Amino acid sequence: MMYSLYQSQDDLLAPWRSVARNLAPLVDIFTPMRPFGSVGRETRALLDLFARGGMRHQRPDFAIDVILRDGREIPVVEQIIRATPFGTLLHFATPDDRVERPRVLITAPLSGHFATLLRHTVQVMLADHDVFITDWFNARDIPLAAGRFGFDDYVDHIMLFLRELGPGASVVAVCQPAVAVLAATALMEADGDPARPHATVLMGGPIDTRRNPSKVNQLAGTRDIRWFEENLIDTVPWQHRGAGRRVYPGFVQLASFMSMNLDRHIGAHVRQFRSIVTEDAEAEAAHNSFYAEYQSVMDLPAEFYLETVERVFQRHDLPQGRLTHRGDVVDLGAITETQLLAVEGERDDICPPGQTEAVIDLCANLPASRKANHLQKGVGHYGVFSGSRWAQEIYPLLRTAIATPRTRRTPRQKS
Repeated sequence: MMYSLYQSQDDLLAPWRSVARNLAPLVDIFTPMRPFGSVGRETRALLDLFARGGMRHQRPDFAIDVILRDGREIPVVEQIIRATPFGTLLHFATPDDRVERPRVLITAPLSGHFATLLRHTVQVMLADHDVFITDWFNARDIPLAAGRFGFDDYVDHIMLFLRELGPGASVVAVCQPAVAVLAATALMEADGDPARPHATVLMGGPIDTRRNPSKVNQLAGTRDIRWFEENLIDTVPWQHRGAGRRVYPGFVQLASFMSMNLDRHIGAHVRQFRSIVTEDAEAEAAHNSFYAEYQSVMDLPAEFYLETVERVFQRHDLPQGRLTHRGDVVDLGAITETQLLAVEGERDDICPPGQTEAVIDLCANLPASRKANHLQKGVGHYGVFSGSRWAQEIYPLLRTAIATPRTRRTPRQKS
């Protein structure tokens, strides 16, 4: 019912948003004329804000066409290396580059936004690395015939994609996939998999949400999993390819995120109104760029969402040593080789400081010389992987971790 109501509202407003989008440039024509003036600019501002106010459900373009390396412009070509019904392994190939660079898999969160939210993460890492990313599909576009997609399937995809990259590749988990990436690392090290990660970087991830719990963590603990299923899960309407699939709708996730900082978002739109009226083109463009990405949402498979809430945020399976994959317990003691780096943001209100750092103690068999935690001053959640401090202060630490040579594998003692 919830999804059907949202779809009806979206369908009703769509033609009116189109009208507003087409009228706004016409208002600009008359604005310089008297007696329009500021009234015209204010009208254009209102039309523009209304036209851009709706959510979008298609992935934006990465639009990374060229990068600068060693003073040379290098073209970037997107290549699909491996595809499943739930996502692709996307490669940002630089065919004209002359140097073989370390391969890195960036694992994007499956939490309501598309992988393009990590556009700046990719751009920065392309300077020194051969970059791949998990490009997840919107669940409402995945036919029922594709089957289910749960937490274990997510872990399987990480291992599948790392094997596609081959031995020596590293993995970077941004936010939510930190638990799944750590599980994949442990499973692959336990098996002696040749494609086990050379370096594992966890950025603002919920390794142990009992530490310094956020509002999101507290909400998860106040309700049982049945409440989440009954109140937040719905069925994809008939208009979409995934009709009938049970999902956690992206519009619900976005509403939750925005409610956490509602004053900030209201203030941003008030400032945007003023930017349009005062013809501050730079501020206007920056606002539009951010919200075009932020308001592009995707649905999550219901089983993945519910299993993640239960395992990560309610039962805390990983830090308590009882996380399982396909019925087998994930042994973090198997992690003895990877170069491990945890990164946190001082002002992160989604994964507050301490939650990612917990991995340092949990990987007890990994030598101290091969693991580190970095707390970045002055940044919130998005500042961990995007923006100037990510590029100038955090990224050099990732580059060093990925470049650190692997030590010889030490056989584990049998208990």
